[in-house]
Amino acid sequence: MNYLAHIFLAGDSEESVLGNLMGDFVKGSIGNGFHPEIEKGIRTHRKVDVFTDSHEIFRASKKLMSPERRRFAGVIIDLAFDHLLSKNWASYSDDDLGNFIRDTYALLDRRKAMLPERFRLFLPRMIEEDWLGSYRTLEGTAIALDRISERLRRRFHRENKLRGAIEEVESNYKELDNNFNMFFPELISFVEDLKIAEQAEPRFSPVR
Repeated sequence: MNYLAHIFLAGDSEESVLGNLMGDFVKGSIGNGFHPEIEKGIRTHRKVDVFTDSHEIFRASKKLMSPERRRFAGVIIDLAFDHLLSKNWASYSDDDLGNFIRDTYALLDRRKAMLPERFRLFLPRMIEEDWLGSYRTLEGTAIALDRISERLRRRFHRENKLRGAIEEVESNYKELDNNFNMFFPELISFVEDLKIAEQAEPRFSPVR
């Protein structure tokens, strides 16, 4: 899943939102340098990614992509599902999407000192270009996909087939929409079960 879904799944805690967004920027061992709720959010992000990547509906959605773009199918579906979350927002949240996005930007700006350096560096651009809000339209999602394509081109010094991949979403739109609305409630339940399990974990007092 992409940024919008991870934020939605994080819940109301500011630290949880930060952790769930930081998941892509903290590699390997998490260590003990984070607030416990941020650490928990990073772990939730990772578990959401594993659940998503292994889910039969997500894998079936990836298979809808054309052979020439199959290697980028995961990226395409991640962004397509954020677009579909925006499109179907009222089915999953009573909050206004615009207010939700503005509150997220305000949180990130207010607590940017806690973000990993790479995240902190692109945050102004993320807010200025309204990355979260851009998923509401296919045009905005197309720009996001092309932005990733350009980033990969600069990193690996060669062209790739990701540019223009919005056509894959458009040509499979109805099936992707159906797939998302079957998959996302299961993902919500998965995260709710994680939270219940965490609350049930015993808390031991240090031995004196």
